[in-house]
Amino acid sequence: MMRILLTGGLGFIGSAVIRRLIATTDHVVVNIDKETYAASHEALDAARGHARHVHVKADICDHAAMAAAFTEWQPDAVMHLAAESHVDRSIDGPAEFIRTNVVGTQVLLEAARAYWNGLPADRKAAFIFHHVSTDEVFGSLESVEDPPFMPTTPYDPRSPYSASKAASDHLVRAWQHTYGFPAFVSNTTNNYGPWQFPEKLIPLVSLNALDGKPLPVYGDGSNIRDWLHVDDHAEALCLALLGGGKPGDTLCIGPRQERTNLEVVRAICATLDELRPDPAGPRARLITFVKDRPGHDFRYAMDPSGAEAQLGWRARFDFEAGLAQTLRWYLDHESWWGPIRARRYAGQRLGQAG
Repeated sequence: MMRILLTGGLGFIGSAVIRRLIATTDHVVVNIDKETYAASHEALDAARGHARHVHVKADICDHAAMAAAFTEWQPDAVMHLAAESHVDRSIDGPAEFIRTNVVGTQVLLEAARAYWNGLPADRKAAFIFHHVSTDEVFGSLESVEDPPFMPTTPYDPRSPYSASKAASDHLVRAWQHTYGFPAFVSNTTNNYGPWQFPEKLIPLVSLNALDGKPLPVYGDGSNIRDWLHVDDHAEALCLALLGGGKPGDTLCIGPRQERTNLEVVRAICATLDELRPDPAGPRARLITFVKDRPGHDFRYAMDPSGAEAQLGWRARFDFEAGLAQTLRWYLDHESWWGPIRARRYAGQRLGQAG
């Protein structure tokens, strides 16, 4: 049995990882989460009250709190997911992204390194730090013919969000190279699935469509993203943390399921028309093209072949089947997203992918 210190466990991806760890392993999860606007205790589901899950409300930028967490819980591994992640928000206010994603990662690395240095030899040799990142650090693919991103692709971030994540990736690799700190990085594509906060593309469009509201699409909707179901991602992350990832690795995790933003929005409309028909007619009538956002990257895509071979993993969800499962979940869980939209998020932001 291991003790895993996981940051951002009340977020969309972090909660999926915790649910999987509690359901499929005997490990203890110490969940460090600041409880920002996108945090959800409900997303932990059955793991929330489980004896092997501990929630610590703390900010990863707080040096003393991070040092205390390592001292108290004595983890065997770290999975670092805590981050500000919404591109539109980073354009409006980049400072919080720099604070959390860059400074927070540096604080966590230093707390982890100090703790690791004090471990006995056997535990020190087994310790691992897994930093979870995004494909957006690699910049933009400019055509559909460009080969997908690989671990060796040069970094070229284009938004405040992706720049902050690129900086955090570089810090992790610098700590590994300079101090011999046992860390590795995984980069992934756009995630979707149950419990995603309603500002992101798929839940935002879906819930607006249910309400008969306009469905804003940036530009002509031709921007392309590669869509990974969060449960597939959680499986890959757990495999990487629990032995598949090695110090110095870069793992590119993706499903090979590229879709244009317009294709995604049309698929949402068609699926909702089947699951809950609108008497006013097909929901594609609600699609509205709006001015493109600043610096909107054209295409992201990942070559996951290395990670698939190393982890013995492959994405299980076909996009259309995963989307239908996700939309059925949202239809069944208005008690969760309804209050969020009512009190905190009324659909002002476009929530476009990546």
